[in-house]
Amino acid sequence: MNDYEFFTAQLRFAASKTDRTTDDIDQMMQQLASIAQQIDRDNSFHVEAKDMRIGARALAGVAGFLQQRILPEVVAAKNNVGEQQVRWTINTAMSLMATMTSHAEMTNDLDGLKLVLPAPPLP
Repeated sequence: MNDYEFFTAQLRFAASKTDRTTDDIDQMMQQLASIAQQIDRDNSFHVEAKDMRIGARALAGVAGFLQQRILPEVVAAKNNVGEQQVRWTINTAMSLMATMTSHAEMTNDLDGLKLVLPAPPLP
């Protein structure tokens, strides 16, 4: 079992709940699927330069969705493991977004980036 299965499941869940009403939103959801697929294989992922900003926006969207819609339900249910995982995903998604956005700025959108996930929360 992958230590980040909960994370990739949350990425896929957010992508499945998002209406793909514009090309930008569709591209963001495709990036989430790509990130999840790569993490399932390697606990890390690579983002091409051309996809860096849209991927960063997608991760920020996941964090917002989880914080607004899912975290309150998990807390209310007193699901401690679920709460740890959701909080980890929110914090990690925002950290990845900041790293990706900074990288895009510093490289003038010319270089891709490999990102390695921090240690998952303890069970």
